Amino acid sequence: QVQLVESGGGLVQAGGSLRLSCAASGSTFSITAMGWYRQASGKQRELVAAISSGGSTNYADSVKGRFIISRDNAKNTLYLQMNSLKPEDTAVYYCNAKRFSINDWGQGTQVTVSS
Repeated sequence: QVQLVESGGGLVQAGGSLRLSCAASGSTFSITAMGWYRQASGKQRELVAAISSGGSTNYADSVKGRFIISRDNAKNTLYLQMNSLKPEDTAVYYCNAKRFSINDWGQGTQVTVSS
């Protein structure tokens, strides 16, 4: 089992920045990929960014050039640097860890971007 705890969310004005963190514990050796998802009110959960065990990254078109996903393997921590935030980025952000067919999820952290 993998436990994921997100932090770093909050309220920020448009154009500002936030850095989200996701601390992983448990069977972290089994993780093959990690990512950030978000779910806005009334919307479906969507992939924001992902990073594979090999370090390759993938971003949603809406965040390309603004967000950066990274990881600290020694600390088993995933990050999402969010720059040039827009009100459309307002959502609950969830950390995800993939262990083959198993997906583990954090509790989510609220990001609110005011206009």
